[in-house]
Amino acid sequence: MNGAFYVGAVGLESQQQALDTIANNIANLNTPTFKRSDVRFTEIMASRLEDAVTVDVRQRAVPAGVIADSEFMLLEQGDLRRTGRALDIAVNGPGFIELLGPGGQTYLWRGGTLKVTEEGLLAASNNMPLRAMINIPENITDLNIDSSGLVRAITADDKREVELGQINLVKLTDSEGIERLDGSLYLASPDVRIRDAAPGEDGVGLIEQGAIEGSNVKLTEEMVQLTLVQRSFAANAQVVQAADQLMGIANGLRR
Repeated sequence: MNGAFYVGAVGLESQQQALDTIANNIANLNTPTFKRSDVRFTEIMASRLEDAVTVDVRQRAVPAGVIADSEFMLLEQGDLRRTGRALDIAVNGPGFIELLGPGGQTYLWRGGTLKVTEEGLLAASNNMPLRAMINIPENITDLNIDSSGLVRAITADDKREVELGQINLVKLTDSEGIERLDGSLYLASPDVRIRDAAPGEDGVGLIEQGAIEGSNVKLTEEMVQLTLVQRSFAANAQVVQAADQLMGIANGLRR
């Protein structure tokens, strides 16, 4: 069969994956803390399979082309949107907040809206408590989280500010070894090293109270990429169409 069919088909499949990725980015334009994804392409070089007797390039050539090698997230900082709510926090920097899952597994979180669980623990809106296990008294009148992650509260009894705990951040040594989960959660692969640090140290960033990080998707950039991918998709479709026409001509010559 004509190798152009394979080249065009591989190109179509790769560009389709790129289109799906861009569509997902655009769909999450307004999703808090969402990190856009991109597709890495790899060129397939034509090669020959040789044996000790003879080499027939026309029969043994492996079609060349471009294939979607992998999809990866770009962990760039999103814009911080001020809400003024005490239970909204964001990470201004590359760090993550650790959450404790139901089975004891550690999940990574870029911030959002906090809540107090029935057990009195400070947790994300999905009821996963912060790994710092900060207990919030019932009679507080004000909650303050400074940029260093120190949590303080004013109680209704004595009107004094008391320290409740410390929110630390973690930083990944490999930004590609992270998996995005539902609910704005992330999971680091076992082979990725995680460094624990207080906010403001080791380049992990700071914690911003009263703010939520927006998506790092830029609509103009996505639309430009969408146009380029659509043209590449159309070009690969034309390769398949041209190969089909040539095969039709060749079959007609045999009659």
